[in-house]
Amino acid sequence: MSACLTTHILDLASGKPANLVKVELYNSTGKLLKTVHTNKGGRLSSPLLTENEMKKGEFELLFYIGDYFRETHLSLEQPPFLNKIPVCFYIHDSRQHYHVPLFLSPWGYQIYRGS
Repeated sequence: MSACLTTHILDLASGKPANLVKVELYNSTGKLLKTVHTNKGGRLSSPLLTENEMKKGEFELLFYIGDYFRETHLSLEQPPFLNKIPVCFYIHDSRQHYHVPLFLSPWGYQIYRGS
């Protein structure tokens, strides 16, 4: 895959991809760059940053999982234990593909740099 920024979300509580999760991308100054939603496969229809948009620097992904779990009608305390998950990361080489997958449940999550 060419240089870009992507993500996907797997719901460990259901064992399925997380559909319709709102994801926001911010730059290091806090400027909102993009707002997207995951599809039925838990992925995005297009990269968060394309090859032409990739730049070295610090970024933040904000995953709105509280909204997702409310929509899945999972019985949770309100407000939920985890409502939004911020993930701050650094792009060191704008010529590479950066993939930031999220494994989540209502009580915890794991994030890593994927391929």
